[in-house]
Amino acid sequence: MDNTKIDFIYLSEPDMIKAGVTDMKGCIDTMEEMFGLLYHGDYRMAGSNGDSHGAMVVFPENSPFPDMPKPTADRRFMAMPAYLGGSFRTSGVKWYGSNIDNREKGLPRSILMFTLNDADTGAPLAFMSANLLSAYRTGAVPGVGARYLARKDSKVVGILGPGVMAKTAFSAFMAECPGIDTVKIKGRGQKSLNSFLDWLKENYPQVTDIRVVDSIEEMVRGSDIVTYCNSGVTGNASLYPLIKREWVSPGAFLAMPAYCSIDEGLEKSDVRKVVDNTRLYEAWYEELPKPTHNHIPIIGMHFMDMIAEGKMDKAQLEDIGKIVAGDALGRMNDDEIIMLSVGGMPVEDVAWGTAVYRNAVQRNIGVKLNLWDTPALS
Repeated sequence: MDNTKIDFIYLSEPDMIKAGVTDMKGCIDTMEEMFGLLYHGDYRMAGSNGDSHGAMVVFPENSPFPDMPKPTADRRFMAMPAYLGGSFRTSGVKWYGSNIDNREKGLPRSILMFTLNDADTGAPLAFMSANLLSAYRTGAVPGVGARYLARKDSKVVGILGPGVMAKTAFSAFMAECPGIDTVKIKGRGQKSLNSFLDWLKENYPQVTDIRVVDSIEEMVRGSDIVTYCNSGVTGNASLYPLIKREWVSPGAFLAMPAYCSIDEGLEKSDVRKVVDNTRLYEAWYEELPKPTHNHIPIIGMHFMDMIAEGKMDKAQLEDIGKIVAGDALGRMNDDEIIMLSVGGMPVEDVAWGTAVYRNAVQRNIGVKLNLWDTPALS
């Protein structure tokens, strides 16, 4: 008779740190492996197309129920499930609630948990704190981009939005371009600026030139790597922070995991446009009202709108997975401008969650919990 006992482990945030969730170099390597599997198709995400970002609960503007949450900025609940093959062969789901007003309570905007499951039986392997998991996998994707698309002699990084995303993205840039010595940062609130500056000085003393700038233009001009890590309200893409071609230096790498719009100069075909997964953006495009960039502020959705409007040929859109797999070239010269759209995918959580879980098991980290010895109903 088969053993029906199911145990799994709970990993708190301190446990996750002990198990290596903040190992940025390891996370970049894991994301690189994940992109190779993505390119070859050894994965599944939600939806009939297998590429949906997830399922989101949104709230109406007007509800007859006074206790129902209001649709304020970043007010949502979301489940992001996926399966990833290769050396991972696991499935999982990230679940989170998000409310920008959390910051007034001293809490993160989003509070996340992740469940990792055996891909054969569906049994839980781990239930883990996922804020750091999500933050590091998000930052590691621009790191994979920097590995293949940034100039290796990059020295100056321009950052819009000095929050958590900026910290992990910058950590990834440092892991891949260790010659970085200058940071230009544009923020809104003094508290977030101070937090970022303190973190930067503590973790990267080799960065000797730190400038807080007053405008996006000043942040972008002269930067070898530019990243927009800001947050805001969706609905009108014309209000998203702009980046203009005339500000961008030859050879710049633009990593965009957040709100962004571009001018006609950057829409031109000589600017390479790379995305983390074309099929993800196609799934979003099918699901959303048009123009889609109004609803998903990631620049890749503007690329999709451009294709639909005939302003861009679909063949011009490149997948980072194809580059990672060696079937397309990364950076080809020191002058080309390359823009990477980062949408975020649950396969990334499965990949890094699996790696951290295996570290935890090997190091005997976490609290073992029992689901059952024998199921009451079977």
